[in-house]
Amino acid sequence: MKKWIMLSFLLIYLAGCQPFMGGQAVIDWVDFIQWNGQEYNGVHNSEIADASFIEKEIGEVRFKVADNVSNPSYQLKDGDAAFHEKGTKLYSIKGKDNIIAVKDEAAINGYRIYFAMDNSKYKWHFDDVSLEQVKKIEIYKSATPAGNQQIATIEDKAGIENFLEILSNSKEAPAFQPNTSTGDPISYQIILYTDEPITYKYSVHYDGNTYFWYPSETAILSDDIQHFISEK
Repeated sequence: MKKWIMLSFLLIYLAGCQPFMGGQAVIDWVDFIQWNGQEYNGVHNSEIADASFIEKEIGEVRFKVADNVSNPSYQLKDGDAAFHEKGTKLYSIKGKDNIIAVKDEAAINGYRIYFAMDNSKYKWHFDDVSLEQVKKIEIYKSATPAGNQQIATIEDKAGIENFLEILSNSKEAPAFQPNTSTGDPISYQIILYTDEPITYKYSVHYDGNTYFWYPSETAILSDDIQHFISEK
C-alpha cells in the first residue's frame, strides 16, 4: 500500500457545524515542494550565501496545489508545490543533497531554500549556530519601498564577536508586548555567514523603545545593538 503523506490543513467550518463549502475542505498549506519522493519544506531562517553555490537546474514545478486542491487526502506527487507556479525551476546546491532552491526576487541573495523532511533535522535555530565559525554578518532593514535595504556589514573579528554576544545574552521575556501606539515595530534581517553555502537568518525588531527578537521565546536585546543597527 502506498504511503500517504500527512498534509497540514485547517478545516474551516461555516455556520458552526454546517458542511464544508461545496462538500470540500479549505486547506492551509505549508510551503513545500515534493521532489524525488521527498517533501522539502521552506526554510525561513536561512538564505543562500551566494548565487555561485547554485549547482544546476534539476527540474521544475509541475502543479501548484494551493487554490487547486481541496481534498485533505490528496497524495503528493513529484513536482507538486504549495505556492509556486507550474514551470518554476528547481535547483540543487553544491554539497547539499538534502536542500533545493528556487529563484525568489524577494530573497536577499535571490533564492528561496527548501530542505528535505525525511531524516533531516531542522538546523537553523540560533542554538544550532557554531558562533566561532561566523565569518561575516550583514544587516538589512526590512519592508522598505525598495525591499530589503542593507544597512551594515560586520567583518572584523571583534565586531562579529561583540554582535554575537549581544544576541547570545538576550533575555527571555515571553510576556513582552511591543509598543505599537505609533505603528508597527521596525524590522531588521540579520544574516550570519560561515563557510557553508547556506546562511543563518534572524529577525530583530525595534518598537521605538526596545529591541527584541524570537530565537525561541520572545527575548529582549541590549540597547548596545543600536551601535550596529543604527542607520547612517
